[in-house]
Amino acid sequence: ITLTEEITLPPGPGGDDEPEEALLLPWDRFSAWLHCICVVGFDLELGQAVEVRAHPKTSICYLSFPDSNSGCLGDTQFCFRFRQGSNRKSSLGCFLETTDRDAPPCLKREQGHYYGYVYFRQVRDKSLKRGYFQKSLVLISKLPYVTFFHSLLKIMAPEYFEKQEPCLEAACNDIDRWPTPHPGRILTLPIMGVVIKVHTHTLAASTLVSIVLPTIHEVDLFRCFHPVFFHIQMLWELVLLGEALVVMAPSPAESSDTVLALVSCIAPLRYCSDFRPYFTIHDSEFKEYTTRTQAPPSVILGVTNPFFAKTLQHWPHIIRIGDMKQAGEMAKQMKVKKLKNLKTLDSKPGVYTAYKPYLNKDEEIIKQLQKGVQQKRPSAAQNAILRRYFLELTQSFIIPLERYVASLMPLQKSISPWKSPPQLRAFVQQDFMKTLEKAGPQLTSRLKGDWIGLYRHFLKSPNFDGWFRNRRKEMTQKLEALHLEALIEIQTCVCVWCVCVCHTEVESVDLVLKLKDKLNQAEREQLPVRSGTLAKLRAHIEAVIQALPEDLQGILHKPATP
Repeated sequence: ITLTEEITLPPGPGGDDEPEEALLLPWDRFSAWLHCICVVGFDLELGQAVEVRAHPKTSICYLSFPDSNSGCLGDTQFCFRFRQGSNRKSSLGCFLETTDRDAPPCLKREQGHYYGYVYFRQVRDKSLKRGYFQKSLVLISKLPYVTFFHSLLKIMAPEYFEKQEPCLEAACNDIDRWPTPHPGRILTLPIMGVVIKVHTHTLAASTLVSIVLPTIHEVDLFRCFHPVFFHIQMLWELVLLGEALVVMAPSPAESSDTVLALVSCIAPLRYCSDFRPYFTIHDSEFKEYTTRTQAPPSVILGVTNPFFAKTLQHWPHIIRIGDMKQAGEMAKQMKVKKLKNLKTLDSKPGVYTAYKPYLNKDEEIIKQLQKGVQQKRPSAAQNAILRRYFLELTQSFIIPLERYVASLMPLQKSISPWKSPPQLRAFVQQDFMKTLEKAGPQLTSRLKGDWIGLYRHFLKSPNFDGWFRNRRKEMTQKLEALHLEALIEIQTCVCVWCVCVCHTEVESVDLVLKLKDKLNQAEREQLPVRSGTLAKLRAHIEAVIQALPEDLQGILHKPATP
């Protein structure tokens, strides 16, 4: 079962809206899915130019077209990723945080970046001066639903290229009628006469033509890793450790798919460094990422321009991808190559690095997949085997960390309503390392090697930092929730007795204000409290207020000034 098999999305039109959705304004629903839609054409004088919807970052124009050397004739789909401007804030911020809360890491919307999903068409047209029709339809979104948006573009783009802007306007109106993307529900999405239905882990379009997809966000790992088939375990280590990686590919489609495959191979762990599925010399971070004055940053880049073979030859790990073979063809075994052998983008496919893996090579997964190719096992089955392998490998690595971090949680008996919530104990690397001898990855993984060295390296990586920050936040919220529930356990009548007998009016008002702060925090941070806890707290606060003089009751019932 993949991660997405545990996820459904929200109900479609005709179902009951969530209470907060009833308050959404025109185009709010559109904005929950897309930031904007762009049409990028090629102008003989200007080069690539946005025709329909402008965007503050001009690099979007260059990212929406393949490099001239790619030679992409016909229709090509790929994606890119770029930084969000520092001053841009969404009016839907709080609402989207709520809808995003229950999403697994792989489906959470991006906080500081946008995705660009591209449908590029290049066909011969003698009526044009250049001799070719070249245009891209681009969907800009914070959602990492790669498969979904590529499927959406397959419906929208051909219609747009034929019928132009009125067709695009109709599509925007359709999208603005969609429910917002809550993980955990079924959703029906009408678009240009087609209905896309999302149920559990599948997408299906229910019209005369049926489209069935196995996932909303995953790429085909087996197809993407096929050119570097024998090095998948080493690549998993490099991604886990947040090493600087560059993928050199012949086209944006192969570049972006390979980068997305790399990022997803450590799921359910979230990749916390930057990654660019398609990166060009016009990108605003070009100088930052190609400078030789400092070590390459923790980032994965996908490139197609031959210029990068020279510009990035100082990078420690380079993956050279040739044309992706069909599932029925077997890639030849290639040794890891030395970096000095990579001089041009025309170099042979392979992995160019001096990196020595911490773990011994797993020959069993290689043999299993090789056997699948020989027996002509369906590509979807090969992909499922490889994804399961990566998932189990990552879980074996993460479980000891999860177990140790859980031990940092204070005992529940130490949580008292009369004291502030206790603090989490500090993460001590030496203490964690001691736990690995008896409760390390050897309990769930057959792989041998230097697991200790791998953990030491990982604890210095951005992926550990991001993972631990998230776990610490979750555990702190759990402590706050337990403390709040302990407060509720104090009977209202006891609290009222304290107000009437033991407390001065000033102390009583202070108690009400503190309880209100607790309530506001619980609602704002969506603390994981038991059902009915917040209702009890409101009743608790009201009971205390009712025990006070009427003049104070009036003051405490007034809403707080924003």
